[in-house]
Amino acid sequence: MITGTGITKTFRQRGHVLGGQTVQALRGVDFAIPKGGAASFIGESGCGKTTLGRIIAGLESWDAGEITIDGAAMSPLKPKARQPYFRRIQMIHQDPYSALNPTRTIHQTLHAPLKLRARQTGRSAAWVEERAAEVLTLVGLDPGAVLGRYPHQLSGGMRQRVVIARALTVDPEMLVADEAVSMIDVSLRLGILGLLKDLRERLGVSVLFITHDVATARYIGDDGELYVIYRGQVVEHGRVDTVISEPVHPYTQALLSAIPVLHGLEEPGAQPVVPAGGPEAAVDDAGCLFAARCPFRTERCLAERPTLQVTAGVPQEHACFHPERRSVVARPLAEV
Repeated sequence: MITGTGITKTFRQRGHVLGGQTVQALRGVDFAIPKGGAASFIGESGCGKTTLGRIIAGLESWDAGEITIDGAAMSPLKPKARQPYFRRIQMIHQDPYSALNPTRTIHQTLHAPLKLRARQTGRSAAWVEERAAEVLTLVGLDPGAVLGRYPHQLSGGMRQRVVIARALTVDPEMLVADEAVSMIDVSLRLGILGLLKDLRERLGVSVLFITHDVATARYIGDDGELYVIYRGQVVEHGRVDTVISEPVHPYTQALLSAIPVLHGLEEPGAQPVVPAGGPEAAVDDAGCLFAARCPFRTERCLAERPTLQVTAGVPQEHACFHPERRSVVARPLAEV
């Protein structure tokens, strides 16, 4: 079980041109990912979802809040003491073309972490060979055809499978997939998504999926949790199907409005939510972070910042003062 409470992260830009400005990437984010479970972080580029994923994988520090892994708080621990905990969490990066060393064969790529494990556990060289073949088989690749090749000799889909196989060499309890299919040919994406789903079911591995695509989030974790993030704040959270079928926050509605629908299948009277301007249109103040772009904003939205809450008649948490203002009819789940 991995939980986060009040996770905050601020990046400080350096240089005389930028004037030492700061960017608040995360603003008090809470989350919980159970063992063997699935969760998705969705939002537009720059919302903070990748930063949060890197923090969960132990690749980035955080300024305030607490990460807890199996009941152990990470903040009091020194970096070396955190390593055994974060080693259980492996990240699958967005770009399979830069994630692999082009000068190493797949055999060398997989053997490096396996040899380290063998030394730590007293296992033989034969085990290293067997385990390398086993993890490639798990991800749907033929070890005999792949081990001797270099990354440039593989397709994008095969490279991403190798990246996943490398993550499996340490027997992780969680995979953090950051836009894992965005740079793969469309015809191969379903295979990678199906693989992640299969690994979760067969190995009991938790999957955290980071994406801007609602459809892929639903496919990976149809029984999991969905966190909608806007400018570093979770603005809506609940079960995946609930959030998709009954979106509350205007930003969530806008994300769903962007899903293409075949002509003639729209619900009568459905009106898409189109936010005004881009994220840069908003400024940091005391009000709602989405207020500058929201078509439903009121004076209260401009003066006060809402926090996650549950209101009567709404099954999921949301950070909106006006959950009754739903201008968009949610897409039927079969269309997402």
